[in-house]
Amino acid sequence: MERHLVTLLVKLGVVASLASILVRSNAVQRMLLREARTLNQRLLLALWFGVIFSLGAAARLLNPSYDAVDLSLEGSLLAGILGGYVSGMLAGILISIPGMSLGETLSMPLLAGIGVLGGLLRDCAPDTEDIWRFSPFLDLNVYRLVRRKKYRRSGFHVLFLVAILVAEFLRQTLGRFFGGKVFFPDTTWSGNWFGVVAVYTTTLFGVALPLKVWNNTRNEIKLEEHKRLLAEARLQALSNQINPHFLFNTLNTVTALIRGKPDEARLVVLKLSRILRRLLRKHENFTTLRDELDFIEDYLAIEVARFGEKLRFEKEIEEQSLDMLVPSMLLQPLIENCIKHGLASKVDGGVIRLSSRRVEGRLFLVVEDDGVGIPEPRLATLFEQGIGVSNVNERLKVLFGDDYRLWVDSQPGRGTRIEIEVPELQTHWAAVS
Repeated sequence: MERHLVTLLVKLGVVASLASILVRSNAVQRMLLREARTLNQRLLLALWFGVIFSLGAAARLLNPSYDAVDLSLEGSLLAGILGGYVSGMLAGILISIPGMSLGETLSMPLLAGIGVLGGLLRDCAPDTEDIWRFSPFLDLNVYRLVRRKKYRRSGFHVLFLVAILVAEFLRQTLGRFFGGKVFFPDTTWSGNWFGVVAVYTTTLFGVALPLKVWNNTRNEIKLEEHKRLLAEARLQALSNQINPHFLFNTLNTVTALIRGKPDEARLVVLKLSRILRRLLRKHENFTTLRDELDFIEDYLAIEVARFGEKLRFEKEIEEQSLDMLVPSMLLQPLIENCIKHGLASKVDGGVIRLSSRRVEGRLFLVVEDDGVGIPEPRLATLFEQGIGVSNVNERLKVLFGDDYRLWVDSQPGRGTRIEIEVPELQTHWAAVS
């Protein structure tokens, strides 16, 4: 008796281990996340289950002491519940091939039928997500049915539980009547109610455990996907704050120039078209510093048309930093702030300086002006107000977490200095992000 109990416990261990190993495959993860499948995808699912679980059946046939690795019933039912009739039936047929070749002639119709039973259960599910919420504990299913009054979901879970028990009952019954013609018939517990309960419970958990293991992975993947989508939504919202603000000022410039200085207005429109073409063409979160500087040149050409020669721009760019990746539209709102808040009210204008350098795999950017500066009370709340520095800081936080630095130093009457430090990124990493 003890030996058979150990076999049942080992069987559960094999089920859990197999489920954990399978879910490490990217192909299996994609399969688990996909609820609607084409015929080819259902055939592929049946092939996976058929090959994997038939190996366990073959191991049991070659060495009867390895009974615990035969998960034919569980594999057929899981293939049906996850893939439908076609997957369940074909998986059952494939799993039965080792047994059929050695005289277990009833294994094929039984396993194919159990696979179809899994497909029927899938069709009975109110929602395919309810399959993943299945619990092997009868009392929990009854509690959900009676207390929570979610009759369809709880009723499906009770039906699911009963179907597993019925599948095991068919195997045991056919095993008693036909002996070796049925795969792995467990008749050693005849007349022992505890042993019978242990066998049925093992089969029940043999189906439920893979679903729980795989559902945990599904939830982790979905959580990561939700985080990614949330980050993209936040970045998009921040970008939408920047672009209309910039475009509004540019259109005002064109309006002011179009009558008195049509040639300059034409130049501004040309620069604006280049900027818009770049914004419409690129959807990535990152771009090279070289491209970002080209964008800044066009932007400043427009701003010079607004402010005249009193606005000057100087840059000191380290050559090896030009191909490093930076967040798109990183510098424009900072330079716009320098113009709008630092130099616009200064009678004789001023200078904006931009510098970059690469040090030990980090990119350092500095934007500074010699404008009116920022009063100390406003400087203390700079990251909480406006759409310039606070916007850039929020985007850097979304993209880099804590692996960045942005700090502002300003003295009234002497100007403002903004420094940014970000990690060096590879092109393929930025494309994924």
